[in-house]
Amino acid sequence: MSRRPISRTRRSSGCSTSSASNSPNATSCASGSGKSTLLRIIVGLEKPTSGEVLFEGQPIRADNPQVAMVFQSFALFPWLTVEQNVELGLEAKGTLSEERRRIARRFIDAVGLTGFEDAFPRELSGGMKQRVGIARALAIEPLLLCMDEPFSSLDPLTAQNLRDEILQLWTNPELPPKAVLMVTHSIEEAVYMADRVIVLSSRPGRMIAELEIDLPRPRNRKEPEFYGWVDEIYSLIV
Repeated sequence: MSRRPISRTRRSSGCSTSSASNSPNATSCASGSGKSTLLRIIVGLEKPTSGEVLFEGQPIRADNPQVAMVFQSFALFPWLTVEQNVELGLEAKGTLSEERRRIARRFIDAVGLTGFEDAFPRELSGGMKQRVGIARALAIEPLLLCMDEPFSSLDPLTAQNLRDEILQLWTNPELPPKAVLMVTHSIEEAVYMADRVIVLSSRPGRMIAELEIDLPRPRNRKEPEFYGWVDEIYSLIV
């Protein structure tokens, strides 16, 4: 099995990093290491006990419209339709009704839910619900999209199909965002989706490695190079 030289891995006892434009990034570590908490701090939903998070040189705010988040549990309002759920961020920004509708329908179409605009969450499958969450996040056209284990509540086949669809969305220059940060406990998922993987240690979560995944796309899980990366990240975590 192919392995990457460990000299290409940058180690750190802290948790200091940055996200570049046009780059999907993933954070991977064992369960309970604080990766979801770190993500919530990055988007401004929680305050760090020390240090700071900067967005374009300024301290992050929870109401920053240039940062959006996709939640693990879908986080849809059950009394709202698909279109109304997608419009929520736009409504908070003060976008006018007709413009909200136009933008919402654009991103509903982008995630493959055309025809379900008037459906309620109870009428949707798990994969469809997560598509609504993704459309809602993209509708505000964020510069940074954060995703908290977005596929963990889905069955394996649905999760893989949605991963591939999201990768296609990310490669479309006409669609936001400029950068993506996803947390996952699945090493294979991190290698499959990300250009850069940040590895955290177990409690307390510290950044122990940062790896540039230089595999060509689309990535083949059966290639030795793919599992070389998986093996290296696994050895760092355990």
